[in-house]
Amino acid sequence: MKIIRPFYEQPTVEVARQLVGKYLVRKHPDGKTVGRIMETEAYVGPKDLACHASRGRTARTEIMFGPAGHAYVYFIYGMYYCLNIVTEAVNHPSAVLIRALEPVDGIELMKQRRRTEEIRNLASGPGKLCQAFAIDKSLNGADACGKILYIEDRGEPPTKILATPRIGVDYAGKWKDKRWRFLIRGNEFVSRP
Repeated sequence: MKIIRPFYEQPTVEVARQLVGKYLVRKHPDGKTVGRIMETEAYVGPKDLACHASRGRTARTEIMFGPAGHAYVYFIYGMYYCLNIVTEAVNHPSAVLIRALEPVDGIELMKQRRRTEEIRNLASGPGKLCQAFAIDKSLNGADACGKILYIEDRGEPPTKILATPRIGVDYAGKWKDKRWRFLIRGNEFVSRP
C-alpha cells in the first residue's frame, strides 16, 4: 500500500525509523525499479546543524520548507544526487535521507545504470541508489505520494533496527552525536561509513 501524506507529517525521527523496511518505487520510461529501504537518516529543522536548513532558506532548501511528502533531491561532491523526503509541517524544514536500499525489482536496469554486476553495490549508499533508480534534480519537489516516485508499506516490519550517529556530519557540533541514522543491523546492503 502506498504511503500517504499524513505519515510524512509525523516527527522526522519517527518517520526515519518507520521508513526502514518500506519499499521505494521509481517508475521511469526505461522501466520500474523497487528497493527495500535498509538505512535512513533524520535531519530535523534549522537548529540541527547537520541539516541543510540550518543555513537558512535558500533556493536549494526551499523544498524543505514546503509540505511533507515531497522529494528533496540535491547534488553533492560534484557527482552524486541524494534523495530525501520532506517531513513535518510547512515552514519546519526537516527531511529523511534515504541512505541505502536492497534491490528488489528492476535489478537488470539498476545494473546497467550502475555499470556493475554486483548486487550489493547497486544501492548501498545514497549516491548509488539515486544512480540505480535514475533519481536526479528533475525529481526535486516531486510528490512522493504521486505516481512516479513513492514508498510502499508491504506489511513487512523489519527486525533488529539499529540507531547510530549520522555519517559525515562531524562539523555539526553536538548534533553529530544524535543517533538519527537507522538501519537493519547486519544487513549487507547498508552503506559503509
